Amino acid sequence: MQLGGATTLLTGATGGLGQAIARALAARGALLVLTGRRVDVLEPLASELGARALAADLSTAAGVDRLLEDAGPIDVLVANAGLPAAGRLRTFSVEEIDRALAVNLRAPVVLARALGDGMIERRSGHMVFVSSLSGKAASGGGAVYSATKFGLRGFALALREDLQRYGVGVSVVLPGFIREAGMFHESGTKLPFYAGTKTPDEVARAVVEAIERDRAEVDVAPFGLRVGAALAGLAPGPILALQRRLGASAISDQLEAGQANKR
Repeated sequence: MQLGGATTLLTGATGGLGQAIARALAARGALLVLTGRRVDVLEPLASELGARALAADLSTAAGVDRLLEDAGPIDVLVANAGLPAAGRLRTFSVEEIDRALAVNLRAPVVLARALGDGMIERRSGHMVFVSSLSGKAASGGGAVYSATKFGLRGFALALREDLQRYGVGVSVVLPGFIREAGMFHESGTKLPFYAGTKTPDEVARAVVEAIERDRAEVDVAPFGLRVGAALAGLAPGPILALQRRLGASAISDQLEAGQANKR
């Protein structure tokens, strides 16, 4: 699908990844509807890109409904909003679990349900769901986060099959560790030498590629992490054991400490 002239709703536009995605979409001629919670970031970004700004809290059903009402017809959905959810399950309150499920999984599903009808009628459109490599490969200290990201990936791939007959594309983008901006960067976590990173601009390019080339799935991670994630799908037990030996628990502890106040 061509982005030029396409009305495109981007959630999570005020985060580091969201801003990079917004600029990449605008560069391809998309007519942007940007949403996020931080009005102080949202409105200047919208002004810069000639976009509409709609402040929204996707952790509540009312917030999602209000966004849909205000957004109007949409040609392309980029569901990028997400909450960090690192940490062992026992460290989460029930309210924190509910928020992670609401923002990371429920909101994208509801947005797709509501916007999909118009795309089907027009027999044109595209949806991109920004999941995570944690939606392919689980690791210790990430049970809640992986639950949301595995769920989002499964939803996107199944929805793709349902909508392909109507000319509507669906893609899932799976970033690994992203430097310079985003949840991982903001946590201050230090990675071992063997775990590489990618940039927000590379995630943004993956989103554009997914839409324009109708890609089912795009990983945004160095080769080694992509291979590890693929192997985790084939042999999760041995891969989890290997992660432990390589010090994955130390990474999990850092992520939990750096993200606990943002759940």
